[in-house]
Amino acid sequence: MALAFILSPLLIIGIGALMLMLAEAFGPKHNRAAGLALGSTIVFGAGFAFSVGTWLYGVEDIPERELLAPWLVIDRFSLFFDGLLCLGGALASLLAGGYLREHEMERGEFYSLMLFSTIGAMMVAAAGDALIVFLGLETMSLGAYALTAFRRTSARSAEGALKYFLLGSFAAALLLYGFALLYGATGHTDLAGIGEAVRAGGPTTMVIIALVLILVGLTFKISAVPFHMWAPDAYEGAPTPATTYMAAVVKAGAFAMLLRVMLTCFTEKGLMSWSAGWPPVLAWIAVLTMTVANLVAGQQESVKRMLAYSSVAHAGYLLVGVVATVHSVPQATSSVLFYLLTYTVSTAGAFGALILCGRRGAEAVSYEDLAGIGRRHPAAALSFSLFLVSLAGIPPTAGFFGKWFVFRAAIDSGFYALTIIAFMNSVIGAYYYLRVLVFMYMREPAAGAPVATPMKSGYVAAALIVSAVLVLILGIIPSDSLDVAIKAASVFGPPGG
Repeated sequence: MALAFILSPLLIIGIGALMLMLAEAFGPKHNRAAGLALGSTIVFGAGFAFSVGTWLYGVEDIPERELLAPWLVIDRFSLFFDGLLCLGGALASLLAGGYLREHEMERGEFYSLMLFSTIGAMMVAAAGDALIVFLGLETMSLGAYALTAFRRTSARSAEGALKYFLLGSFAAALLLYGFALLYGATGHTDLAGIGEAVRAGGPTTMVIIALVLILVGLTFKISAVPFHMWAPDAYEGAPTPATTYMAAVVKAGAFAMLLRVMLTCFTEKGLMSWSAGWPPVLAWIAVLTMTVANLVAGQQESVKRMLAYSSVAHAGYLLVGVVATVHSVPQATSSVLFYLLTYTVSTAGAFGALILCGRRGAEAVSYEDLAGIGRRHPAAALSFSLFLVSLAGIPPTAGFFGKWFVFRAAIDSGFYALTIIAFMNSVIGAYYYLRVLVFMYMREPAAGAPVATPMKSGYVAAALIVSAVLVLILGIIPSDSLDVAIKAASVFGPPGG
């Protein structure tokens, strides 16, 4: 019974996915898709509630969790991500409930794919063994590939899905090969055993090669430069709720995997040193990711593609926090977790507001499509403005404190130059966010140009209200959520430990 309790978030999502498949196959056809959207949201909500319940009960007080070791590590870190992933999935389900019906793509497998993909993300967050890391990664990725190609009649959707699938498969192969080399070098597949063996034997040639291969696979999954090529095409081609899901849930799962693997397997002092370890490599990748993504995002005419490059840039900011773990594991890790929380609600809200701004046949795609919408439809423009301001990191929104805690962790670790570069990139990024506001409030559509018309959907409105409330609460009262992130990060010991 206790074992079922600690696994309850994962079990609820799995059982919910199976039940939704049965409902799709045998349920009444009338309003079936709308019911599946609500059902998916309820399943995600239940997963979130049980994550919170297990957290409050105290997972450390449940000795049965040791029965799952080393395959699954149920701790506060994994529970934090269980709740975060379910929150992102619930918001994406609500957006899909309005979007798919509006654009005549009502097919129930969309929700099952999201749920099964979330199971994979929850597995990688709790993975204690390389085999579970790979199984969870592939479960998460296969659902994301299918969601990207969900718009069957769109050549752009098919192109984005094909690029994502081919490059993702290549990255997964490199990751698997890296773990195979680690097994050859250490004789372990469990992450804790690998870490102990590496600390005892030092950074041998085989371990270093494995580290390089694993870093390539992990940085691809978080869409960091130069392994980001798939992201803009996949995000643009996918239906917008699928883009929301990938930008929030899949990215959060990828960072959970990155943190779990790097802070368990590669904490040997030489591998974690600034002179010859993996932190300087990730620092350069962070600089490239932030700079390239922000510069390219400013050149985009498609708002959705701009948000895709924005997601890449945020991966760079998050990597700054990962780099800071070299000197302060709990503080830096907690800043990354809190940033992921603020990023999830802000990104879901931004894509949701973009959905709301355009109905079928009059969609909001480019900056020009949004011209004058602030006067014609102030509610849609106001919601979009709030989430863009949060993504830009402007107070008093959640995004400000997300960046503040990451930058502070980097400064406390002595990475002043990296923090300055990240801050400058944040200023550059504000340009393309504020550009949307300029078009919405200070421009009018050109004569004869198509005009975006907001859609009406209770599902989309509900997702935006939840996201807006969380953005404001996390921006005004961040301390409680930061305390939760600190407790989640405390499962990792000091550097080299």
